[in-house]
Amino acid sequence: MHIHQIMTPEPATVTPERTLQAAAEIMKTSDIGMLPVGEDDRLVGTLTDRDIVVRGLEMGLGPDSTVREAMTTNVLYCFDDEEVSAVTQSLGAEQVRRLPVVNREKRLVGLVSLGDVALQEESRATGQTLRDIVEENGPSG
Repeated sequence: MHIHQIMTPEPATVTPERTLQAAAEIMKTSDIGMLPVGEDDRLVGTLTDRDIVVRGLEMGLGPDSTVREAMTTNVLYCFDDEEVSAVTQSLGAEQVRRLPVVNREKRLVGLVSLGDVALQEESRATGQTLRDIVEENGPSG
């Protein structure tokens, strides 16, 4: 099974020049904790609720600061044609719960979460990935 079969297509996104307040509003409205950051049809970063609170507040950023100021630029991602099992291993190894999904031209096409994998993948690898992430991050992760 390939990632494109289980990913969420066309995820909510934000541009680097939007404000942190606007990004937080998108997260609240969409009930999500991470936004891919896109610029000129390319994935340039990610912004999590944790980036806003922990990094943003630590840096003294306010609600009118830009996404660019708080986003993570070292973006982990997977390709839409990758096997679910390979991405599952990557999620566990990198200790992340969600990844942007790009096509081979590196254009954002979706988002895949550990939950998506767990719902579709019937293997011991999913259980091991869950254990790897929980053990590293603790119960409230």
